[in-house]
Amino acid sequence: MNVYAETQEWPIARPFTISRGTKHTADVVMVTVTDDAYRGRGECVPYARYGETTEDVVRTIEGFRGPFDRAALADVLPAGAARNALDCALWDLAAKRGGRAAWKLAGVPRPVDVVTALTVSLDSPESMGQRARAARDRALLKVKLGRDSVHLDIERLRAVRTHAPRARLVVDVNEGWSLSDLETFVPAALETGVEMIEQPLAEGADAKLAGFRSPVPLCADESIRDGANLAAIAGCYQAVNIKLDKTGGLTSALALARQARARNMAVVVGCMVSTSLSMAPALLLSGFASFVDLDGPQLLARDRDPGLEYNGSRLSFSERVWG
Repeated sequence: MNVYAETQEWPIARPFTISRGTKHTADVVMVTVTDDAYRGRGECVPYARYGETTEDVVRTIEGFRGPFDRAALADVLPAGAARNALDCALWDLAAKRGGRAAWKLAGVPRPVDVVTALTVSLDSPESMGQRARAARDRALLKVKLGRDSVHLDIERLRAVRTHAPRARLVVDVNEGWSLSDLETFVPAALETGVEMIEQPLAEGADAKLAGFRSPVPLCADESIRDGANLAAIAGCYQAVNIKLDKTGGLTSALALARQARARNMAVVVGCMVSTSLSMAPALLLSGFASFVDLDGPQLLARDRDPGLEYNGSRLSFSERVWG
């Protein structure tokens, strides 16, 4: 078995801003695993939030000597980007070797015409309103908040709702608020029909939510990775955002989705800003999900060719891309 890692830089169509900063490119690592006859591919996005860099991820992957077994990866590599790319490449390889689609190997339905969110990047209320107006026909918008002040965030939300009156809305704060901010925001969320608030407080402050009965469901993102702490946060959140770059691949993500649903927690399938090669394996989780947020390629100036098919809010799986 041979393993190759390649760093790639994909320009983002317009600056992508969250509470922690702004990105202009998607810096990904593409992994190829080959045997004598077949090759499998996977893609990951090293995440600075968790101390990852492209250099470290490439070094880890190029130094990997096995085992080339999806079930055993968790024993030798920590959850994160490097394990994700290797895991997804091994799923792709297994599908091609066996002539059986990855979704069949995973025991899940084939994803068909999934509704995905489109992200409205954090900006001024005016700019976010304009972006919402351009996307007003989309079924689901994810609104990035969590910078400057919660009162400005409320203005941002109202601007989005004004310009996209029919869209379903979720908001993502990326750890940008205090509990007091959340309490201030909730009435505006109810007024504008927000269906979920994602990661309002910083990771580590989750316990503050245990006694807070939010009328809008709360979702853990940065506070959940591979699910090791799921029991600890289950009383603080009603949903978890599962991203393959956090869980360390599709294998762990499938396990986490099943564990979350067993606890009656909603599942969100999320992504980093990346190409269709990252979205395709994540789509296999869509059958577990209340919300799918796999718009990464739609935020890029261009996607891989071939890429997944996006038709407005509709996203279709393709074995031509992966699996």
